[in-house]
Amino acid sequence: MVATPEAVGYAPELAGERLMNKPQLKKFKQLLEEKREEILKKAQQTLTEDMTLDQDDLPDEMDLASSEYLQSFTFRLRGREKVFLSKIQKALDRIEDGTFGLCEECGTEITPKRLEARPETTLCIRCKEDQERVERDFG
Repeated sequence: MVATPEAVGYAPELAGERLMNKPQLKKFKQLLEEKREEILKKAQQTLTEDMTLDQDDLPDEMDLASSEYLQSFTFRLRGREKVFLSKIQKALDRIEDGTFGLCEECGTEITPKRLEARPETTLCIRCKEDQERVERDFG
């Protein structure tokens, strides 16, 4: 269930009381955009620098195997960053549609402290702990 302002009883006239103000939203938007740019820069670097293995620089099979392992590890990291990039984009979309800072599970506001630590989060701390408990118990 995705929390919308209407679904959680948000009224535009209460914007100053319930949801973040424009300077706070601008700060989070800038933080998210900086994270996105950093990931994209790393991805570009991977494509231009880390994509090729020059076998002339690798005199033996051990060096080649080590290089291939590091390259594989780098690609796995970039795969995780792709997922993170998606979360960042969704957070930016929530800023635009007015639902940023609302828990997708229960509709309560996510604390500013939590958002500062993880601005891409979609769950309040209570719902996140519940989710982790379920994953631990059944995962």
